[in-house]
Amino acid sequence: MNNIYKKAKHSFKFTFMKGMILIMNITGIMIYYYFICHKRLWYFLNQINMEQNSELVKIGKILDETTYVKEKKQILIDNTINIDFIKNGAVLHEVKKTKSIEEAGIWQIKYYMYYLQNKGIENIKAKIDFPLLRETKEIFLEENDKEILENVIKNIEDISKMDKPPKVENSKICKKCSYYDLCYV
Repeated sequence: MNNIYKKAKHSFKFTFMKGMILIMNITGIMIYYYFICHKRLWYFLNQINMEQNSELVKIGKILDETTYVKEKKQILIDNTINIDFIKNGAVLHEVKKTKSIEEAGIWQIKYYMYYLQNKGIENIKAKIDFPLLRETKEIFLEENDKEILENVIKNIEDISKMDKPPKVENSKICKKCSYYDLCYV
């Protein structure tokens, strides 16, 4: 696995998989954004980025730089999934600052497990680490999760084909979102 460590760069390329059908490379951040907000995902897919000015994103980067410093971080696999770090051979770790959008982080790491299983890697374990809360949560990929992820992947591909962004979802997290002005002004 040592030869797969690279710094991450977003790439929206297409790949031949599943019976040689042309499908979009779905990244972990796409899965994450899908569970947060379809409109945010659409902006991301269309390379409209508002996060460079976000204080919360800056805090997240500082957290990344100052926690788990002994670990080899940002493990990019196939230019598709970017795992925060891997411990003990096959324990994937995703680091999040809070639990406010925990479900999105859970599905992101489940997608990493699903992706690696489809590559033939078995017995994968995963954890989400919340260093500011000093908590860790074990994540399991259940059989029905695979079906859910396949539907999510299809939905992401559908969102990528939309000419306009989906409607605003009016969630409690909207006010803290870096895309707030774009959605509401």
